[in-house]
Amino acid sequence: MLTASDWSAIWLTLQLATVTTAILLLIGTPLAWHLAHTRRWWKTPLSTLVALPIVLPPSVIGFYLLVLMGPQGMVGQLTQALGIGTLPFTFAGLVVASVFYSLPFVVQPIQNAFEAIDMRLLEAASTLRAKPLDAFFSVAIPLARPGFFTAGILGFAHTVGEFGVVLMIGGNIPDKTRVVSVQIYDHVEAMEYAEAHWLAGGMVAFSFVVLLLMYSLNRQPGAAKP
Repeated sequence: MLTASDWSAIWLTLQLATVTTAILLLIGTPLAWHLAHTRRWWKTPLSTLVALPIVLPPSVIGFYLLVLMGPQGMVGQLTQALGIGTLPFTFAGLVVASVFYSLPFVVQPIQNAFEAIDMRLLEAASTLRAKPLDAFFSVAIPLARPGFFTAGILGFAHTVGEFGVVLMIGGNIPDKTRVVSVQIYDHVEAMEYAEAHWLAGGMVAFSFVVLLLMYSLNRQPGAAKP
């Protein structure tokens, strides 16, 4: 059965995934809109930068984020000057690392949904004297809703399944930075296979449900593909 430490890791993981997904949707939406419609030279380098976490080993991402947010890093010096302290080995540090690591899984589905929108609909809204921001929220966002659903599902699930990055940035601090993936690793290291089975089986079931929801969504007529 699940132990008190397991439940603590589950709760922390859900908190991390929820906060990370909310931030990603906020920053990913304007970024996806820009990538979907810009024709400037920086579109390709920016798209490459967004997609970089897909191919980079998590340990590499975690290492450079650790250096960047550490006491001697640029971000670390800024946070210390602001009186926040350093971010590694804190929940805030986990959020920053998770936002960077899960960014492409949120931006790309939304970008694809925006690219699939018929721009004549936005032009029609402008002829009705709708301001660009009004047209964006009243026309573009509703039409791209399937992309947002896919992005939210993938962003949440990807954050839940993180291991390398969260271990590098958060370490293994009980009730503070120890998430489910790290808790499973601890159980295996201690040869507590029964406890590991409960958490790992839960992750398998969770992953299946996530993929089922995503594929069901994409089977609907007019749904945006990830």
